[in-house]
Amino acid sequence: MASDITEIREFYENCYSHHANGVEGIFGRWRELGALTKSDHICQLLELIPAPREVLEVGCGDGAVLAELARRGIGETRTGIDISSTAIRLAASRPGVTEARLFDGVRIDARDRSYDLVVCTHVLEHVSAPLDLLTEITRVGRAIVIEVPLERNLSARRASARALSQNVGHLQRFDRASVRRMIAAAGWRVQSELLDPLPLAVHTFGADTPRALTKGYAKWAARSALAAVRPIGERLMTLHYAALATPV
Repeated sequence: MASDITEIREFYENCYSHHANGVEGIFGRWRELGALTKSDHICQLLELIPAPREVLEVGCGDGAVLAELARRGIGETRTGIDISSTAIRLAASRPGVTEARLFDGVRIDARDRSYDLVVCTHVLEHVSAPLDLLTEITRVGRAIVIEVPLERNLSARRASARALSQNVGHLQRFDRASVRRMIAAAGWRVQSELLDPLPLAVHTFGADTPRALTKGYAKWAARSALAAVRPIGERLMTLHYAALATPV
């Protein structure tokens, strides 16, 4: 496990060092766009519980999500933890981030039920033991929001899709049932969930020609239509799945 964590840490140090060196360009804009979508999902799911005061984000990266939650008035304190020291320096510099600190990828340095809300978006697919991390997340939180891409589908089996997933560090391929089983195995239950084919801005990101823009519009329209029929959409393509869970 230690070697796995070391390799993962090195991978993400390299990812965020581009940002730190001022070469973020398209990658920085992509993370900012992702933070908007993730925050939309979090806010939608939080309608079912009291407004959280202490918020923790596990795998906070450069702090884009925490900063966006701050702009939306979510939380009185917002703490981020990550295995990348470069990411932590970036997160600590953002307005709205109360604290950012390193963690070892295994143990969260906090007492049981320390946080009203723990957020973990697009992290579990990057770790070798997702249930172990999820169990630790549930230990320190009173409620959690997790989000993952559902990559057990026909489209994700393509060689090009598998290569892209590996290049961005995905170690796990989930479907909705497997995520729900993990939550249940941690002794929690799903209170609310959503599936998102992702907004138009995501599908047209980086489109710099009329042809590319048209292709993005077409992809967004087709995915939105398929996602409306949930069993079919989940079987055919990768959707983003977000869930709010609380203790049983």
